[in-house]
Amino acid sequence: STGASPGTPSRATQGASRRVSQPSSPPSSSPLLAPAPATPDAPRRRLALAEREAQIVAGAIAFFSRHGLDGQMRVLATEVGVTHALLYHYFPTKQALIERVYYALCEGRWNVEWEVLLDDPTRDVEDKFNAFYRAYSATVLTRDFVRVFMFSGLSDRYITDRFFTLLRTRLFPRLIRETRRHCGIVSRRKPSSQEFELLMGLHGGIFYTGVRRYIYEQAAPMLPQPKQDEDLVLVRDRVHAYLLAARAILRAPAGKNSIDGPVAKGTRAPSIAVMHGASTVGPASGAVSKPAAKRVLKGR
Repeated sequence: STGASPGTPSRATQGASRRVSQPSSPPSSSPLLAPAPATPDAPRRRLALAEREAQIVAGAIAFFSRHGLDGQMRVLATEVGVTHALLYHYFPTKQALIERVYYALCEGRWNVEWEVLLDDPTRDVEDKFNAFYRAYSATVLTRDFVRVFMFSGLSDRYITDRFFTLLRTRLFPRLIRETRRHCGIVSRRKPSSQEFELLMGLHGGIFYTGVRRYIYEQAAPMLPQPKQDEDLVLVRDRVHAYLLAARAILRAPAGKNSIDGPVAKGTRAPSIAVMHGASTVGPASGAVSKPAAKRVLKGR
């Protein structure tokens, strides 16, 4: 008998209990095993309204470029890192978010200096086309743009329809006007279907480089130079081929100075407003010089 009263732990039991309850400490000679000092989590900074909206829009662009415009808003909120309720606080409907994505991808990237460049009557047409399409490709034809644009064309076409309206209003009439100028054609008609389809060979061909790169994931194996130089060569070759074809196809036959027939002396080249059927877009490209008019009249 130990002499301990009932219910009282024995000395052996108390000693074992003390041994179990004492935590083992790492050897002091090993600093790598020393416990790291506790650091409180840094407080999360509350974003301003504009910053939070920009975060959601950027996340939506990346999300739609991966999953298409049919992607679910709840999944989008998770990937962006916001609650479903907060997402709908900024964008009450999915269509409202898609409209904001359109502006960020398309109209927000549009540079009015491109229009100024194309309206400059002192610059060579081929030089203007090259400068424009190099800038346009670098600014607009990004991975997110190309993929969202293609997904839109396969769904409700909201983004594609709006962007083509922008192109038909502010770009295509200028390009066709300059094409006529390059060919020595003076005309006040709206662009014909032949002119438009010929231009689509150029514009669509340049857009296809983005499709090949960001949809098919295929590079251009025949061009070993860096991407920037590769794009420059692709644009230069496509522009040159387009203008050669335009001269061969659209140039007025001998004895005529335009597809409209004779034009009065001193007539100016058609403005964007005349070609587009509107009165608020772009200036004329300048008067046609007498030597140029004579060459056109002689069919040269």
